[in-house]
Amino acid sequence: MSQTAIEQRFEAYGLWRRDLAQALTELRTWLAERGLSQPQSDLHLDRMHNVLRDDKLYLAFVAEFSRGKSELINALFFGEQGQRILPSSAGRTTMCPTELFYEPDRPASIRLLPIETRRNGATVAEFKGFPDEWETITLNVDDAPGTAEALRHIADVKRVPAEEAQALGLTVTRDIAETGAAIDAEGEVEIPRWRYALINFPHPLLSEGLVILDTPGLNALGAEPELTLNTLPNAHAILFVLAADTGVTQSEIAVWRDHVASSHKGRLVVLNKVDGLWDELRNADDVAREIARQVSETARYLGVTEKRVYPVSAQKALAAKIRGDHDLETRSGIGTLERALADELLPGKGGLVAQTVAHEFGEVEAAVERLIVQRLQGVREHWGELSALNGKNMDVIEHMMGKVRADKTEFDRSMQRFHATRTIFAQQSAALYARISLRQLDALIQETKKNMETCLTTAGLKTAMQAFFGYARTHMEEVVKDSQEIKTLMDGVYHKFQEEHGLANIKPATFSVMRYTREIKRLQEKHEQFMRGLSLIMTEQRAVVRGFFESAISKVRAIYVSANRDADDWLRDMMAPMESQVREHQAQLRRRLESIKRIHQASDTLEGRMAELKQVLEEISEQHRAAHTTFRQIRAQLNAAP
Repeated sequence: MSQTAIEQRFEAYGLWRRDLAQALTELRTWLAERGLSQPQSDLHLDRMHNVLRDDKLYLAFVAEFSRGKSELINALFFGEQGQRILPSSAGRTTMCPTELFYEPDRPASIRLLPIETRRNGATVAEFKGFPDEWETITLNVDDAPGTAEALRHIADVKRVPAEEAQALGLTVTRDIAETGAAIDAEGEVEIPRWRYALINFPHPLLSEGLVILDTPGLNALGAEPELTLNTLPNAHAILFVLAADTGVTQSEIAVWRDHVASSHKGRLVVLNKVDGLWDELRNADDVAREIARQVSETARYLGVTEKRVYPVSAQKALAAKIRGDHDLETRSGIGTLERALADELLPGKGGLVAQTVAHEFGEVEAAVERLIVQRLQGVREHWGELSALNGKNMDVIEHMMGKVRADKTEFDRSMQRFHATRTIFAQQSAALYARISLRQLDALIQETKKNMETCLTTAGLKTAMQAFFGYARTHMEEVVKDSQEIKTLMDGVYHKFQEEHGLANIKPATFSVMRYTREIKRLQEKHEQFMRGLSLIMTEQRAVVRGFFESAISKVRAIYVSANRDADDWLRDMMAPMESQVREHQAQLRRRLESIKRIHQASDTLEGRMAELKQVLEEISEQHRAAHTTFRQIRAQLNAAP
């Protein structure tokens, strides 16, 4: 079976990542062998390897029930299996959010999180760290029918009393026209058996880092706030699936507006089930015009261009791939959608990864360049000193030795000032960390939860949650002032050493928290939007509110964890170049003093020492040229990101 456009792109992308990782490994070895390794360079190399190794591309499918999401996933990614993998039939199939990925160190399996885990308020992300909470079914990937049968468990349901469903935070209703689980004559409702499904499946695209998220209908976006607060905003692309036989409904427009259109990531609209318009009693031109009309109306309702709407028949596409019917596959429209994903999704993701790696690589390049230039400068200065001694008497040599000793003494005094500065640096760093203290945040989370438990009104809940978001934003914004004070301190230190001792004039970077404050603001706006839909807090709504808040605080805490990690990196990057230059300058002063001392004691000849320095100079110059060549080659690889 020939590769699809997506598979071709992913294969090229995976090859690019592996080749680049290998080049960086070779660079690390090359630097170590030539004494050019530095702590900050190793740190940046580690970050680059982590980015390339852990790179994931999240593709989310969002739609109402029975729009054909699962069938579309089957058609796009599993046609080579020879049958449906994900359950797909008339009515509701995927009953819980389902994540497809591949981790080679784990056996192929489906892990299912029981719906009852919604009771304690913990998020799905937290439960991922507790494997015992999941029910696991091992998959035999060589048995396609058996795999398909095992995966049907994601459609499992069960009947429970309406009160139990409400306690789980699920919406119930007696009016079948309203969204929610319908209460039957016995007072029971049908609910999903599982809260979340994780499918670890060996597949070429999943092996290269693709992660697919299948959402179980629009009402799940409200029932599982983690989807709307964390998962969808973090997806690299969203496929919003509609059906030609239903058109665009009001609920779909609302979800598009509230959860999809606001995403800055890639968004594609799929108008599925267009085979329902394939009327054999009408000619092909009439059918094409009808599909074009539906595409035009869909684009108008959603406020996108018609080029962003892809008419597809997922069912016919899957059948065509299984049977090898190329004409039917072409007519299904799946190829156009595949090319759109390949041309828009991967280049955008590859460009982002290349940009991240390029930034880290630039830091390595600059650090190595500074070290080599500093060594070249030191050797040339020492060469000049020895050249000035040629033919001179012993008094001149003693004077030169005294000058070097004076330089060393002056540098030692500078180092004393530097150590005093480090104390101030440590104090200011501690103040910055206090702003983003996880311990203080956790205490506030517990206090907010306690306050929410005692609130009897919507207004009280709003006040408690607004206070939490206000704390998170205010403390994050205060980090800006603390980081600027640290930067001002280090700017002065770098300038002083550059002025007095000729060290490289480095400009420390600014620590930005803009993306953190923006994300907290987005969560706060989502909270306000959510609370506007609640006029009065009833008992059955408390579980929903608690679930929303748990997802929100989980995300805020993750933001604080990232801020702490980034602050660690920034503070280390702030100090590391200075420490590296100081060590190198001290080593050069010792070498200069030792060299002149040996000549003064007649234990070494001036000509012999100058010959040694000339050889060292040639070796460092050759390293410089080789480094430039290596850096150019890696830059070329970065620019060739598919």
